[in-house]
Amino acid sequence: MTTAPPLFPLRWERCEPPLPAAAVLALGPDVPALAAATRERLTGGARLGAVADDGALLVLGAEDDLPWADGARYLGRDAGLLVPTTARPRPAAALWRTALGARDGQLCVLLPGHALVADPPPPTTDPAALEPYTRSTGGTTRPGGTGSDPR
Repeated sequence: MTTAPPLFPLRWERCEPPLPAAAVLALGPDVPALAAATRERLTGGARLGAVADDGALLVLGAEDDLPWADGARYLGRDAGLLVPTTARPRPAAALWRTALGARDGQLCVLLPGHALVADPPPPTTDPAALEPYTRSTGGTTRPGGTGSDPR
């Protein structure tokens, strides 16, 4: 008789103090604004890595180099897992890396309603590589982030 592994519901609790930001993530309609802000930072000399597809953009770098854009979520490292800077997963983050099937060296992102496992990008992304993501699928491009930085 085989026994199924135990199932644990994912719960989130507040993380105080917040984790230092190590990445920023935009999903869906927020991707173009983050892509434009990231391209601007890269052109200015920031060292950022980016992983993107049509529905998500993940930007990694030093906290002070990370771009700001409306709707983007800042992520911090918790036991090798990128999670929101102000939230901690329960059970422990280390268990979620394994549950999501992340191999050594892969990025693993977990936030409410979403998970991502991907190979890490090179340390510096070519700003031109972000051009296709700066246009929204609705035909309009949202401007890059302005105003206060809500890290």
